[in-house]
Amino acid sequence: MGRIFEVRKHTMFARWDRMSKQFSRINKEINVAVKAGGTDPHSNPTLRRVIQNARAVNMPKDKVEAAIKRASGKDATSYDQIIYEGYAPHGVAVIVEAATDNPTRTVASVRAIFSKNGGNFGATGSVAFQFRKMGVFRLKPDDVPNQDDLELDLIDYGLEEMGESTGDKGEPQIVARCLFPDFGHVQEALEKRGVTPLSAAHEYVCIAPIELPESQATEALAMIDKLEQDDDVQAVYHSLI
Repeated sequence: MGRIFEVRKHTMFARWDRMSKQFSRINKEINVAVKAGGTDPHSNPTLRRVIQNARAVNMPKDKVEAAIKRASGKDATSYDQIIYEGYAPHGVAVIVEAATDNPTRTVASVRAIFSKNGGNFGATGSVAFQFRKMGVFRLKPDDVPNQDDLELDLIDYGLEEMGESTGDKGEPQIVARCLFPDFGHVQEALEKRGVTPLSAAHEYVCIAPIELPESQATEALAMIDKLEQDDDVQAVYHSLI
């Protein structure tokens, strides 16, 4: 088991750590999960995963419970989940995930960020072929006594790769990835083994990452940062190493 390859993920998680929109992102995920599968995390694995991720960003339990209650109310806001694609400066492929109650507003905002920062807003499918949607589980090493045994076990449930990584504060982690259709199988396998992930989510992982000189990479990341700060944007994935 080696060190897992991640495409500048640390920059994204570092931003999330300092962005005030952290809880807003979780609130929207709770809303979508409740509307799709109900309020009981035992019978709604998506909600169970979101609650898990809420703990990872230190969202208080009462705020999580309040968000679930709001999402189940008759006046709850409905969010559309939308994927946008395009290129940042210097040919960096970008996928933007948004959750919005006003798609017209959101597409105008995202398009403006691309055009004003040297990027190109693309059509659906223009960059998606460069990425694979994968389930990503981040584990605490102390919770995994024998990493090799766990890796062998999870292969039967769809594990694609497992390796060592670090969190946004430099803390050691184990990252396990599977193709997204196998997400539920791997999640269930971890639960059966008593392993509670630090976080469990999907990510778009680039299959053809590119490396740029620092000055060009900084320009591309500046645009990505602006996208991440948009209130309707949930996550941004890119091809930059």
